[in-house]
Formats: sequence, C-alpha cells, structure tokens
Amino acid sequence: MPPYREPTYTPPAAMPNHLIRHASLRQLQVFEAIVRLGSFTRAADELFVTQPTVSMQTKKLADALSLPLLENAGRQTLPTEAGAELYQAARAIFEVLSNLEMKLADLKGIKRGRLRLGVITTAKYFAPEILGEFCKLYPGIEVALKVSNRDRILDRINANEDDLYILGETHGDQVDVEAVPLAPNPLVVMAPRDHPLVGEKKIPLARIAQELFILREPGSGIRDATQRLFEQHGIRPRVRMELGSNEAIKHAIVGGLGLSVMSLHTLTLEGPEGPVALLDVEDFPIMRQWYLLYPKGKELSLVARAFLEFAVASTSKISDRMEQMWPKLAHHFRAP
Repeated sequence: MPPYREPTYTPPAAMPNHLIRHASLRQLQVFEAIVRLGSFTRAADELFVTQPTVSMQTKKLADALSLPLLENAGRQTLPTEAGAELYQAARAIFEVLSNLEMKLADLKGIKRGRLRLGVITTAKYFAPEILGEFCKLYPGIEVALKVSNRDRILDRINANEDDLYILGETHGDQVDVEAVPLAPNPLVVMAPRDHPLVGEKKIPLARIAQELFILREPGSGIRDATQRLFEQHGIRPRVRMELGSNEAIKHAIVGGLGLSVMSLHTLTLEGPEGPVALLDVEDFPIMRQWYLLYPKGKELSLVARAFLEFAVASTSKISDRMEQMWPKLAHHFRAP
C-alpha cells in the first residue's frame, strides 16, 4: 500500500479571478460613490480626494474589465449596463465587509462601524437627538445623516443607499419595506402669537377654514393629511401660498401671512410659548406616526440593529416631550 499523502487543493482553471487580480477595493469604492452621487466632483468631495484621482481610479477599473462603465447624460454621470451590474456587486461587497468589520469588533467587545440614516425633512427635529444619544453610548461608531424630502428618501430606499430610514408613513404602495413604529407625530394648527383665535377652546374646523392657509408643497405627507381632513368635512381651505420648508412656513406664520398645519416636532427648539402659537381646533391634532423603515429582506448590520432597538426604546421619551409641549396630547398618548 503506498504511503498516505496529504491532498492538495488545486483551484479550477475556470475560476473567475480576473477582477480579483486586476481591480482594487479602492477603485470599487470610488466607482460606487460616482454612481450613487451621479458626479465625479461629489464623489471626490465625499472621499476627500481630488477629481483627477477619481478619474484615474475609474479608468483603471474600466481598463481591468475592458468595458465602459460610465456615460454622461447631460450634467449627470450614469452607469452603463456593465456599470450597473458592477455597482450592485460593489454595494453587496461593501455590505458584507461592513458587517464583517462590525462582527470582528463586536467580538472584542467594542461597537464600531458606520450607520447611514436617511430621514424625511420634518424628522430632523428629533432624529439628530436620538442619533447623538446613540453615539454617546457607542462613541466608536461613525454616522451619516441624510435629510431630504419624501420623494428623495423613497428613491434612496429603492436604491438601498442607507441602513435605516425615518418616514411619517410606511408607503407600502411605493416601496417594499419592513416598518417599525417609532414615535408619535401629532399635526397641529399653528398661528401667530397675536392671532385673535389664540386661547379659544374647541374652535370649529369650519371657522378655521375661513382663515388663509400656508401649505407645504404638493407631495408632502402633512399636506395630504390636512387636505384629507378638510375633504372629510366637505370644507375647502383658503390656500394663500405653498412653501417648501417648515422653517419658511413658521416665518410666514409669524409674519401674519396665514395659519398652517404642521408637526408639533417643528417647535422642539423654541417650544409652544414662542412666536408661533398652537390653536385648539376640533378634530386636531391629526395623530400620525413616525416609522423606522428598511428594505424587506435586508440583513441589518449589527450597528443598524442596535440603533433600531435604541430608537424604539426612546419612544416614551419623545411622547413625554410632546405632552409637555401640549398637555392636550396626554389623552391621545394614553388612549386604549
């Protein structure tokens, strides 16, 4: 019988290792940033490198694949068919590496890694505070917060650009997501401090409809909720103007240009005793809900899972703050 020999492993000749040998993770990182941001300049800014460096790394990657990866469409840079395939592969690679890094760090008892959070504009009044408290608990974690309008956040969800998202609706008809209730989002009627209705009790909705209103732009969730309420009562509000930001609306209210329906969260910094007053109107507040969302089937990283659990645990603190701002909400928060 011949002596036993340790078997040796010979990789198959057809194993696809060309990309492994000729492309680098840095090149993939640069390429991913260009496609995600749609611009060489923005990619260079995000990665803290020069634009020539971005161009050089992208050319090396295209040469390694012997295929064009990018093309210009007006002022925007878009991926070719091959580039789109490479972009999805690069995102998957970085997701795996990010999870691996966090798992290894977790084995050392240290929470490290990166959290990418996308939030709708109104959520900027409370999301940074939760994020700040989370970072105090895990100081080794890097965070990136993207604040944008509803349509842009929905685009980011479909492109899987972030770990978690905060929105005022689940939008199940537009995105396939897991939705976790986060915190209450009461919508209230706001008026200038010197308005004659300030201090009145249970103001009829029909009386409010006689006032001029300032609304958010079409597509806003708050605008949609406000219009639904008026339509249910067969009332049409007198719209004086439309503005695209909460801060602009608050300034317009103070300037006496009209009333508006806004999230109570927009008064987080100045409180209810500032230049904008709350009106006690029948059928208000409109009780809405904040949700933490992520694409269905997505495996959350350790950091994302930790933040989700931390944020949900902060719900009672957010509710308490809302109730302190307007005690009338106690009935809604404690309703069975």
